[in-house]
Amino acid sequence: MAIFGMTEFNSMDDLFLQQLEDLYDAEKRLTEALPKMAKAATSAELKRAFQSHLQETEGHVRRLEKIFGMISHEPERETCAAMKGLIKEGEDMIDAKGDPSVRDAGLIAAAQRVEHYEMAGYGSVRAFAKQLGMSEAVQILQQTLDEEKDADQKLTKIAETAVNAQAGRSPQAQTH
Repeated sequence: MAIFGMTEFNSMDDLFLQQLEDLYDAEKRLTEALPKMAKAATSAELKRAFQSHLQETEGHVRRLEKIFGMISHEPERETCAAMKGLIKEGEDMIDAKGDPSVRDAGLIAAAQRVEHYEMAGYGSVRAFAKQLGMSEAVQILQQTLDEEKDADQKLTKIAETAVNAQAGRSPQAQTH
């Protein structure tokens, strides 16, 4: 597939495998980032959401490993540059100074960028699996896609019902 830094796709199988490896790397990176985001969150509800999604993400890794097994391929990671960048944005929020409730709103924004990226990736890989006639993989990928959508909706609810309002009442926010 990758020859001296150049990727070559000669079949949908090649593309499917590369995309699986990319998602696998993304999910592994996320399992390292979510505990840091949970620790940085000051909202108890947001902290719980990050901890809950960590458990789901660990399940996503296992599901991807199952799909690798279905195609008789050892799980491998293709560096996911996009997830590296998205996690860096999350780390910037973790390290940010200022009002904790405003930082929580920023953590939600960073986390939702991750969720949207994952939804796009899982939707594409699911479509490839369907094209390849891999109905069991389609179901597994759909399950993960549904969980990613649910996580995004949960973050939106936390933002809209608590965190954003709290951040808007921040004394620093009132001066701008």
